[in-house]
This record gives sequence, structure tokens and C-alpha cells, in this order.
Amino acid sequence: MNPHIRDIRVPTDWDRRGLPGWAYHSPALLELEKEHLFRNHWQIIGHVSDLPEPGDYLTMDMVGERALVVRGKDGVVRGFHNICRHRGSRVVADERGNCKNALVCPFHGWVYNLDGTLRGAARPKSFPELDKNEFGLPPLDLEIWMGLIFIRFRKGPQASVAELLKPFEEELSHYGVADMVPTNGVWTQTSPVNWKSVRDVDNEGYHVAMAHPALQDLYGASYYDEPFVNGVSRSFATYNPHAGRRWSVGRYINVAPEPTHLPERLKKAWIYYGMFPNAVIAVTPEAAQFYQEFPLSTGETLLRSAVYRYRDESREQAAARYLSYRIDRDTQAEDVQLSVWSNESMLSKGFAGFYLSDLEYGVRTHHDHMRAQIPVLNLETAPDEKEMTSINEEMRARG
Repeated sequence: MNPHIRDIRVPTDWDRRGLPGWAYHSPALLELEKEHLFRNHWQIIGHVSDLPEPGDYLTMDMVGERALVVRGKDGVVRGFHNICRHRGSRVVADERGNCKNALVCPFHGWVYNLDGTLRGAARPKSFPELDKNEFGLPPLDLEIWMGLIFIRFRKGPQASVAELLKPFEEELSHYGVADMVPTNGVWTQTSPVNWKSVRDVDNEGYHVAMAHPALQDLYGASYYDEPFVNGVSRSFATYNPHAGRRWSVGRYINVAPEPTHLPERLKKAWIYYGMFPNAVIAVTPEAAQFYQEFPLSTGETLLRSAVYRYRDESREQAAARYLSYRIDRDTQAEDVQLSVWSNESMLSKGFAGFYLSDLEYGVRTHHDHMRAQIPVLNLETAPDEKEMTSINEEMRARG
């Protein structure tokens, strides 16, 4: 029997409506989401193994912000706004690389130490004396949990990452994620939908039986979702007894080695841990990954993901990882199409809103977390775009 970590009972009388359709196409609401969901909540930028040497860095752009994490000469990983204190240029232009022993702005050549302090301005005599800390790179909140690097552009309603993910710490500790290494770097793709449509699809497994034949073959009989509680969710499944009708699934089941490092209950499990508002950490017996989505506009979303493997990966583990990638690749394509169909319907006068199954309670709990941060989402009729922010602030003030 699959182990439940938390109470997953669905209330007997709950509001089965989702967010109103207007919320998926409102530019004014998107600005509130950027401010109250993305800039002030933890975001995964990568893994410590992406930065093995001093001077190694990663960057990430999202909702008008630019993040930079770099490993210092002292081995410490630090996070900064990727913004030069002189004229606001990107200090680092690439998504990843090594900057040797200093960060040099490509605009005018200001130089920063790996700890973010200013080493010096180009042609320093043209400036008054500059304080090395005051004119250093603006720092970001950064926390490392099980090797994953989380950053936050400003403080918000969330607790520390360790506190948020504490319910899953024991289970995840068996995988040794902190000691894993990168596979193919960070993967990105755009999707022509609102970011919430991506999350709505991912937050429930009700559609697996119909829409995902490979996943249904692999684990559909045992899959269940735990809803969002205090900003985190969990979905769990183990292989079906007779899995293997699909090509990738059959070969995956046959080639996957017995994972001796895992307890019995996890040896044949695929697990997904959701982190509000937009991230998932997933583990399989042979690998770990994260994936997330960021809004580019009301109708376009950036999908971002990375997979990590065991450092001493065997040939069988590598083959299993490739086959699980094939399963995930097909699933991803299927989910993109589902999100398109759902998203476009909200512009139709025939759209009457969601009516959710008990198996979609996770969607409702994610929406409720959003409503708590952006109370204007409780309005079934769209406010005037010009008044969206003021109405939302009034509702926040009233609690």
C-alpha cells in the first residue's frame, strides 16, 4: 500500500469552482501575480553541482528580474541581482559559465569580487570614492536544501525552504539528491498559454488515465495526489503489477536496476513534490529533477527544467533515466496540448467555469493559496483593468 505522508481526505462539501476565466487573460492581474507570487516566493535556480568550481555561475531571468548565483573563492554559493550598480547592465550575459576570479560588467568594465563586493570601477578617478559594500551587487535571499539552490528576489509570506519542505525531508533523504550531478543542463521551452493553465494540468492526476497512456501503463492504478497544505503538495505512485504495454514503459521496467539505496516502499515509486506557486521537485529510483513555469505574458509561459543523476551512475541506471525521459517527453507534449485547449476556452462565452472532481482537489487548494495572496481572484466578474491593483489592495487591507 502506498504511504500517505499527510491527511489527504477531501472535504465532503467543498467549493468545486476554479479561478474565474477572466483571471487567465488579464494583463493587470499578471502584474499582481508577478509582484505577489513570483518575486516574493522561493524559486529554484539550479543545484550546487551546477557550480562545482569557484567562479562558476548560473543566471535566470523571470518576471522582469535577473538572478545570478556564483560560487566564491571560499566555496560559498551566493545570490545577487544580475545588475551592475553603475548603469544597470547585466554583469553576466550567459546562462552559465565561469568568470575566473572576478565578475566584469561588459558595459563599462566595473569589476566585482565573487562575494559581490565592488573591486573597482573603470577609470576610478572619474568618480568619488566608492564604498566596496555599498556599491556591491545587490544580494538575493538564497537557501540550499538537499543540494537544490533556491533564491528569492524579496522577502514574502513563505517560511524557509527547509521549514516548508520539512514534511518530505525524511522521504527525500533516501535519494541523496545533494550528491547528484547534472545531466544536460537546464532545459527551456515556451508554451502558448497562461502559466496557471500549465499548473492546473500538473496539479491533478484525474486526467492521467485518459490523456497519458504511458503514465497510465506505468503507474496509473496507484497514483494519488496530496493537496497543497502550507504551500506544498505531494503526488505518489508505484509501478503497476503488469506495467509494460507501452514500448518505453516495458523497457524501463525491464532495465531499471533494483535500487538498493532505497527502502522497499520507494524502490518502484515516482514522486512529485509541489512548491507554491510554480515549482515541482520529482524523484524516480534513478534520478531527480525540478521543473517550473514563469509567465512571459498573459498568453505565453516559459517552461524550465533540469535533471540530475547519480555520480556513479551504472549503465542500467543511465538506460532507465533515458527511458524515463522518453516517458516524460511524451507526457510533456500531451500536457501542453491539454493546457492549450483549456486556456483558449476561457475566452469563449460558452465557458461557465471549472467544476472540479474530488480527484482535482489539489487544483482547488492551489487556487486557494493564490486567492490568499491576491484576494481580487475571489471576484467572479473581472474588475476594470485600471482599478485591479487598487481593488486588490483594498481587499488585502480588509484581510
